[in-house]
Amino acid sequence: MLVMNLEIYKTLAIEILKGLIGIQSYSKEEDQAADFMEDVLKNQQYKVNRKGNNVWAFGKHNTEAKPLLLLNSHLDTVNASASWTKNPFDPLVEEGKLYGLGSNDAGGCLCSLMATFLALDEKEQPYNLVFAASAEEEISGKGGFELIQDEIGKIDIGIVGEPTLMQMAIAEKGLMVLDVEAKGKAGHAARGEGVNAIEKAMKDLQWFQTYKFDKESDMLGSVKMTVTQIEAGCQHNVVPDSCRFVVDVRSNEYYQNKEVFALIDQNTESEVKARSYRMNSSGIDMKHPLIQAGIKMGRSYYGSPTTSDQAIMKGFPTLKFGPGDSARSHTANEYINLSEIEEGIEIYYQLLNDLKL
Repeated sequence: MLVMNLEIYKTLAIEILKGLIGIQSYSKEEDQAADFMEDVLKNQQYKVNRKGNNVWAFGKHNTEAKPLLLLNSHLDTVNASASWTKNPFDPLVEEGKLYGLGSNDAGGCLCSLMATFLALDEKEQPYNLVFAASAEEEISGKGGFELIQDEIGKIDIGIVGEPTLMQMAIAEKGLMVLDVEAKGKAGHAARGEGVNAIEKAMKDLQWFQTYKFDKESDMLGSVKMTVTQIEAGCQHNVVPDSCRFVVDVRSNEYYQNKEVFALIDQNTESEVKARSYRMNSSGIDMKHPLIQAGIKMGRSYYGSPTTSDQAIMKGFPTLKFGPGDSARSHTANEYINLSEIEEGIEIYYQLLNDLKL
């Protein structure tokens, strides 16, 4: 019976994804997508919770005695770039590929997890269930999952739906963005007056490029620092009194962001400010029953260099795991294979059905 129902849920997931693609849901503008997902869950006879643009529902068989499993992915997308040659909001199927903005990141994961939630909840499981479609993941906004974690209550384990080719991302690098400013003194370039802020910045730029952190991770590698933006000067004959640049910092599990910041501040002359310390590295123990079950199913595991809502989920272990390919995320003419969605639901269900946590 349930095998047949899985086929129905696969079809439902694809149709729901088509509906979401047709709704513009840029970060902080997910209200219509949240309305849509709310209606989908209500149509499945669930009591739906909503806060901001976040939507969640609990399993119908939940009891107080069991651990709570979270199935989560995000509603928002990045902005469509000018490079798209297809309509980003037209769910187009060609040769088994579903094109559209957010199809791969992370609509395929979101709809596959929703379908899995419905399938698992057809009977009582050894755990309680909650499905959450959250907002603002692409900008790490405070109006996303962070807004609803306390509302959901104690969570024991979470699956975060991101495109991983259905392999298990058991660890994830942290993220810290730095705004850096080297200060000089303005003067006339022809007379050699002033203190050139660009020249002062060059020493720190070199440090960011060459410094190696002591602790390297087998799973996540070394801490990576990349200068991604730079700005200085107002005209050709004025020595600049300020040179500003931005540094993208990806930390491994051996360093908290505040530790990395302290080390950077000690080794640079420029003024350094962190936009936030909250996106630390995250991971899950290899011995966890969820990971062991995945390994028995032949799922491989790895450490992810990209950041997701895992970084803001506090107090419980998480696994990043979903259909689609991260290499397609944020690209023009984004797509997901229909077969990836179907396979994703199969694997999610096989992994989680009757799993003892």
